[in-house]
Amino acid sequence: MTEKIRLRVSQVTKLFPGVVALDKIDFAVKEGSVHVLCGENGAGKSTLMKIINGVYQADGGQVFIDEEPVKIDSPSDARRLGVSMIFQELNAIPELTVAENFFVGDWPVNPFGKVDWKHIRKKTQELLKEEGLTYSPDTKLRDLTVSDIQMLEITKAVSRNCNIIIMDEPTSAITQKEVAVLFEKIRALKKRGVSIIYISHKLDEIFQIADHITVFRDGKVVDTRAAAELDIDRVISMMVGRKLENSYPKETVAPGENLLEVEAISGGAFRDVSFHVKRGEIVGFSGLMGAGRTEVMRALFGLDAIHSGTVKAKGKNLRIRKVSDSIQGGMAMLSEDRRRYGIVPVRSVKENCSIASLERVIYSGRLHGKQENDLVGRMFGRMRVKTPSFDTPILALSGGNQQKVLLSRWMLRDPDILILDEPTRGIDVGAKYEIYRLMTELVKEGKAIVMVSSEMPELLGMCDRIYVMSQGTVTGELQRENFSQELIMKYATGSMDNMDKRRDQGRS
Repeated sequence: MTEKIRLRVSQVTKLFPGVVALDKIDFAVKEGSVHVLCGENGAGKSTLMKIINGVYQADGGQVFIDEEPVKIDSPSDARRLGVSMIFQELNAIPELTVAENFFVGDWPVNPFGKVDWKHIRKKTQELLKEEGLTYSPDTKLRDLTVSDIQMLEITKAVSRNCNIIIMDEPTSAITQKEVAVLFEKIRALKKRGVSIIYISHKLDEIFQIADHITVFRDGKVVDTRAAAELDIDRVISMMVGRKLENSYPKETVAPGENLLEVEAISGGAFRDVSFHVKRGEIVGFSGLMGAGRTEVMRALFGLDAIHSGTVKAKGKNLRIRKVSDSIQGGMAMLSEDRRRYGIVPVRSVKENCSIASLERVIYSGRLHGKQENDLVGRMFGRMRVKTPSFDTPILALSGGNQQKVLLSRWMLRDPDILILDEPTRGIDVGAKYEIYRLMTELVKEGKAIVMVSSEMPELLGMCDRIYVMSQGTVTGELQRENFSQELIMKYATGSMDNMDKRRDQGRS
């Protein structure tokens, strides 16, 4: 019996200024299956999905649903046709409540033609209960974490009872426990005949759920295979067009003096945190979601308050009251959420790069365009930023290239201490390798890097030392020769403290 094709695209083409984003794409998804799309950032995966969801319109080709040709001019058209999408870049509106987020753009009305808020609240409570989420319908999105918002977006997409659900990097900002819940939800949807199109750079995850895998490269389909016919190494080779011999280009660098010394600092979500980073070191921070890692880094960069404790940068006491204090102390920080705290969405890639170094291009009362172009050009060359032009809006770039623009921004300031919070979140293996390579180059030049990451292999592969946090405090420090996933998890869950207490009780 022939399996039913739920979605098919034929010869779909999409052009952006100076770029062929999609080049005559043929692609099909079977009913009740999980079809994974892989490819480097900029390969065309998200562009194709946005065409299917009505965000973009194709410049050529045709989309078929249940073998009927369809015209999708907007996300509303897509929803009417049974298509729902979870975007990689969360489009959260901070002032919306959870309930408003679920129904924005599709407000139910009562018999009097007014928004039916009673229905909205009741339905939201039902959805949250079904998914085991404990938020109030009245909680505003500004008060939630990236992980919280991601789970709400997944819940919203699933609640629409669509036949086709597109998930673009749905696990980029959620915990392993939440990933397990999501995968169970995907398996349940498959049994109902729902087709899932799943985009992810986490190759270790996709083989848990994939029925078929399609690999994109440079706007074209490289191949489509049953997942059982592939492995991680083969997928990587297809994605990048070459074999990556070593995923983590770590080199041993002799450490120098302490560049950053943090002693017993406390803030809103952390207490008595102490650590140090030497010249030439990459020091990692591990811990479960909500452990306080990001909050510590935000405080060190002047984004949140430090209530007590001391910070020294390059041997000098640093009083941090605002971001400029940290920058003048030789620090730079890459935020965990580039959409909310990193990019300036209405500006070009050039402006996003130079904005933290305007004193180098604006002087004598005017902007020196050639100087700006030269500075940005050199940095983009080093970072291998792919952009049609310097004047291209940054939102037109892939997530990986946006991240490299943000790194370029801070590299222009030549910081001694670089804080990287989830630097490879939502980035493909090729772009990850380039960022790791740059990190290695920077510490060889004598800089110090603090890296917060939720990806254990990344920490183990790139760090010289790892601090582990749990419930707002540092619970352990590991040297490279003692790295162990099991040991890190014990510190992260607080079980090491319990083991120490039991040993102490045994001695007494």
